[in-house]
Amino acid sequence: MCRYAMMVYKGHYACFNCQKTFKRRHLKDVDRDVQTSVEAKCPECGNLMANMGLDFKSPPKNDDKQWAHIRDLYTVGITFHSCGCSGPGYIPQDRKAIIDYLEKVRSEYMKSLVFWRYRIEPENKKERELDYQKNSSHLRAVNRNAFKETVTNQEGINYWLKRITELEERLNIIKADKP
Repeated sequence: MCRYAMMVYKGHYACFNCQKTFKRRHLKDVDRDVQTSVEAKCPECGNLMANMGLDFKSPPKNDDKQWAHIRDLYTVGITFHSCGCSGPGYIPQDRKAIIDYLEKVRSEYMKSLVFWRYRIEPENKKERELDYQKNSSHLRAVNRNAFKETVTNQEGINYWLKRITELEERLNIIKADKP
């Protein structure tokens, strides 16, 4: 057994009020029977902190512009969570890049919605198997058990409409919040 297998990484939490970060273990790491997560409060001001993920590196305390950008990222749901091996993926570097990124994601969501609107639902087991072979990525996005269960077009439409609505809410927040 690897000696590092039991290592517990501490998450990075940011207090936008104090412009500071703190590392903190998750309650589940301390007590594996805990079912819920306890929110982290800043040890200085007592406000709730943002869970920014393992790959987060905070800007200097006095860099107000970068802290405002980090807050914008967090507001629209972009954080630095990953397993620590491959990094968190693409992180937009300014407000315009956040908007461009979210609009690109919305465009991809719209393409998925179009798929579900025009998909011909399978009527029997053989058609369902062929549908899964051809469209498994679309099907699994909506239902992880798509190999075993039939996924209706209405389920797919509802799923993507919800995702688009959530994304548009995030876009509206970032567009309305003036720098």
